[in-house]
Formats: sequence, C-alpha cells, structure tokens
Amino acid sequence: MNSYLMLAIAIVAEVVATSSLKASDGFSRLLPSVLVVVGYVISFYLLPQIMKTLPVGMVYAIWCGVGIVAVALVGQVLYKQMLDGPAYLGIGLIVAGVVVLQAMSKTSGH
Repeated sequence: MNSYLMLAIAIVAEVVATSSLKASDGFSRLLPSVLVVVGYVISFYLLPQIMKTLPVGMVYAIWCGVGIVAVALVGQVLYKQMLDGPAYLGIGLIVAGVVVLQAMSKTSGH
C-alpha cells in the first residue's frame, strides 16, 4: 500500500481516537471508548510501517500537524469549542509548515 495513503489512514484513525476521548466521558461510555482504543491501535500499527519507506521526522511532523488541525476543527464542529483568531493563525502556521515540509524539503523523500 502507498505510504502516503497509509499515513492518511493513520491520521484519520488518530483523529477519530483523540476526538472520541471527550465523548468517552473518562472511558465510562463503551462505544466512544472502543473508538479510542481501535483508532490508536490502527494509527500506531501503521506509523512504523510508513517509516520503513519515509523519514521518521517527516512522517511524525505530518501526522502531528494534520492531526492537530483536524482535532481542533472536529472539536469546533462536534463539541462547539469555538476557535478565536490566534487559534486560526496557529492552525494556518501548522498547515504552512506541513506544506513547506512537503513542497520544499529534501527530507520528504521526493
């Protein structure tokens, strides 16, 4: 399977898991708790597979950066946790960092 596709799946799994932590209510609700465990297991299974072909620093930067942005946006939509201007600025800087890493860095493996 393509490493970038696996990375996308790992990110989605991590975002589902992290977003489900709040809904699990301290692991007192079964379905969200299962989503947390399954999401992290999928994500942490895929990460070392991806790192067989892509540099660890690049994989981790993309996984973290995209995950942070996605969890912040999911929190806004699902949990009504509104973001302010500085939060959007920070998200923009994270996105810019991932774009620079991918588009300009020789580390990305292009």
